Amino acid sequence: MATYFTGDTHFGDQRALRFDHRPYSDLAAHDDGLIAAWNATVAPDDIVWHLGDFALGPSRARIREILAGLNGEKHLIVGNNDGVDTVEAPGWASVRHYAETQVEGRMIVLCHYAFRTWNGMSRGALNLHGHSHGKLKPMPKQYDVGVDPMGPAPVGLSAILASRLRRKA
Repeated sequence: MATYFTGDTHFGDQRALRFDHRPYSDLAAHDDGLIAAWNATVAPDDIVWHLGDFALGPSRARIREILAGLNGEKHLIVGNNDGVDTVEAPGWASVRHYAETQVEGRMIVLCHYAFRTWNGMSRGALNLHGHSHGKLKPMPKQYDVGVDPMGPAPVGLSAILASRLRRKA
């Protein structure tokens, strides 16, 4: 069982194509591409933390269909674009605005929004967030795990840590 992180999928949200310049011809291709990437990476028994802005625009039925079609035990950290249809959809193992968890022996602080400081920061805890779509200059030990900076598939901790090294190269 592995643990993965993602955020800002914006299923059903036409703005993701316009503002974020995602490489899909239309919204159906966008949603299908994200679902395929997710399921190619995440096994049914893996854990996925979605750090907000899951969907905006699709019907309640479509949100439920998308969520049911994604592999893994899914936890939602609520984002500013997550409405009642997303928050109340069956299929979330938990729904919160903030969480702290341990992954590979490391404390991880999760929120949709980036923090200036966070619990355990001086002891090596990481802050994983979404919301900024890769446009916010990161602080040490802070990572935007959304689709735009990390790609269409949820990512594990080692890939998150390696992403900072790739940007410096």
